Amino acid sequence: MNKKQIIKLAKKDFEKAWIESKNLVKKPHPDNAYPRLKYDIGKSHILYDTIASLREAYLRLGFNEAVNPLFIDKNDVYNQFGPEAPAVLDRCFYLAGLPRPDIGIGMDKIEYIKKLETNVTDENIEKLKEVFREYKKGDFDGDDLVLEVSNALNITNQEGLFVLEKVFPEIRELNPIASNTTLRSHMTSGWFISLENMIKQSKLPIKMFSIDRCFRREQKEDSGHLMTYHSASCVIVDDEISIDTGKAIAEGLLEYFGFSKFKFVPDEKKSKYYIPETQTEVYGYHPKLDEWVEIATFGLYSPIALSKYKIDKEVMNLGLGVERLAMVINQIKDVRELVYPQLYKKFTLDDREIATLLNYNYYPVTDDGINLMNKILTVWEANKDTNSPCEFTIFDSEDNGKFLNKNIVVKAIEEEDKTKLLGPASTNSIYIYNGNILGIPENIETTVKKVKDYPEKFDEEKIKNDIPEDTKIVYDSVKKGIPTNIRYIDALAAKVSYKIEEAILSGSNELTQRITIARSLSDVNLRLDDIAMSYINNENKLIDIRGPIFSTIKLELK
Repeated sequence: MNKKQIIKLAKKDFEKAWIESKNLVKKPHPDNAYPRLKYDIGKSHILYDTIASLREAYLRLGFNEAVNPLFIDKNDVYNQFGPEAPAVLDRCFYLAGLPRPDIGIGMDKIEYIKKLETNVTDENIEKLKEVFREYKKGDFDGDDLVLEVSNALNITNQEGLFVLEKVFPEIRELNPIASNTTLRSHMTSGWFISLENMIKQSKLPIKMFSIDRCFRREQKEDSGHLMTYHSASCVIVDDEISIDTGKAIAEGLLEYFGFSKFKFVPDEKKSKYYIPETQTEVYGYHPKLDEWVEIATFGLYSPIALSKYKIDKEVMNLGLGVERLAMVINQIKDVRELVYPQLYKKFTLDDREIATLLNYNYYPVTDDGINLMNKILTVWEANKDTNSPCEFTIFDSEDNGKFLNKNIVVKAIEEEDKTKLLGPASTNSIYIYNGNILGIPENIETTVKKVKDYPEKFDEEKIKNDIPEDTKIVYDSVKKGIPTNIRYIDALAAKVSYKIEEAILSGSNELTQRITIARSLSDVNLRLDDIAMSYINNENKLIDIRGPIFSTIKLELK
């Protein structure tokens, strides 16, 4: 019955219609069945999770958020760091840009242009000269140069690019020239610039925080250093401030992340933008880590540096590296693995993920094919242990109607004497355990499930002790692994049905499908995604689905 028929029936007999409605539920394609069907939730980056937590912690402490200047003139570095400035600037990135040169257009170049573009006139050349003059003055952006040249010469953009490359190679040979502008290496550099204006506009005390990137020209990037990092920095501005303010803020901020005890140790670095003997390292004790770790630094800004920005108030600054905090909390040893897991973190797949990457190779595509697959499976399940020689009719058009508009007969046979219709491995089930893909015999699967469901009736230790050591993984696979809900005969019935569809549509009159011994996934009509296969090979895991199947299906066209 279809939906309309069931709805109509419900008006007469609700109970019967309700029971009948279960037949509307279609069985999904095996690749879309659980556990191969999995809906993953999006995963946020640990670094940005930490930034979000730091923002929340600062806001709870009553701080307002700011975005500090990222581009810092080197003179600001001298104002803030004093005699230390050359050493600080040695670790700074300077911004550089391509110069805007005078581009001359001599007769040789005019002749070359006219040779390349025969429709170019003297008026076009004058317009081109004007374009280069405007380019020199910076009247338009460099990425518009091709368009402007093309318009001046009344040619296409592609032709304009060709003219620039061939006639004016000096543009391509330009080298960048460094400016006096640096990328911020310390958040402090931005705070001085911001506070110069904030002091004039805000009531005391001023409490601000900023979480943003800084850049340092490290000699190399390694497990502890990157050339860009995130600083989580705050300032408090008031008429009078002591270093106890820094201690209290450090405690309030870091308690949010589970730190419970704190030590405050004078910092040996003694940066010149801090008042002497106020620069302090913060160590926190985390119960989960059971150790003390250095986590932040604070100090009072020097009145000498503040005076360069006309700030006559006292300023406490506290800062910490977001990456450092994230590494400590998540117990990650390499900052590169934290920030760039796609490049440095060891690739892993759990059993559930591997299950989603295991799929059928062949599956019937028509309703007739799917019905035939189910009939094959029914006959196999009912007669798998029948002594051979034996033969069973699966489908006969005289009884079942046409198959893809053809009259056919499909039989399951075993001609060899003194065996069974199917081999003993035919009902093995695929399990995934600890990265291994294993075919588990039905009797072992049944035993393990009984032990698991009725522990009071079975001595599990005795049962496990009776299993040879090299096959204990089979027991553990059923108990702890992921069942894929795929048996060999399930996948093979799908393949045989698909091949029968293929044979009928290609005009074949007969087909014999014989499966003997399973040695690989393809032997049981399964395929593993390359991602999972690579992982299993790299980790020296197993794919063991060996076993005798010995099934034969014959198709005859009437």
